[in-house]
Amino acid sequence: MAQEEHLLPTDFFLKVDRSSPVPLYYQIATVLEEAIHDGRLPAGARLENEISVGQRFGFSRPTVRRAIQELVDKGLFVRRRGIGTQVVHGQISRKVELTSLYEDLSQSNQKPTTRVIRYEVAQADEATADALGVPVGDKVLHVTRLRSADGVPIAVLDNTLPRDFTDFTAEQLEQFGLYQLMRNRGVTMRVAKQRISARSATSLESELLGIPHGGAVLTMSRTAFDNSGRAVEFGQHCYSPESYSFEMTLVDK
Repeated sequence: MAQEEHLLPTDFFLKVDRSSPVPLYYQIATVLEEAIHDGRLPAGARLENEISVGQRFGFSRPTVRRAIQELVDKGLFVRRRGIGTQVVHGQISRKVELTSLYEDLSQSNQKPTTRVIRYEVAQADEATADALGVPVGDKVLHVTRLRSADGVPIAVLDNTLPRDFTDFTAEQLEQFGLYQLMRNRGVTMRVAKQRISARSATSLESELLGIPHGGAVLTMSRTAFDNSGRAVEFGQHCYSPESYSFEMTLVDK
């Protein structure tokens, strides 16, 4: 559920100097950024709309819009369809390593929450069987989850797991990270085959992530293997590009 609009105090922009040569939009953005960093605008807070800010503080709407866009570009605000502008800690930069998003968020002091969108024990089709190295028709668990950080949706996670994990419950998958549950079973993940790309969001992804219909999303396809070489997970994930990025280190050989 979206939070109520965060109404800015009447003295919020006292530091703004309208006679200064520094552009007004930049000063507004600076005040907002300071408020995010010092906690006056907490993560997840929904900013009052641009018209309200302009009218209450005497700024033009284009000036307010440009100021907010500055912080969207920095990953401090995200715009959500039907919700408005929300505060985030900053763009989540995830190293391309064999970790889960749940772990990455927890380690960066962001509170991860999960909502299960789809939960189904089914039979593996040809593509799934090929990815997991199981027979066609073998029992698998297919689950789709919405992952949020500090209340802001950032990723739609679609995973298929082999029959060993079909007893994971929807409640467990909302309460814990997937890799957490697997490690609790004694699974040691050693290697993954992974592909990072981008595409247009589906209607469901647009709705869940609060982005425009057909807007761009980052994607990651991953098959993870345990220390015996057995595939334990096939994942197809998409991420909101406003609040998420991948980071990698390249080494000259």
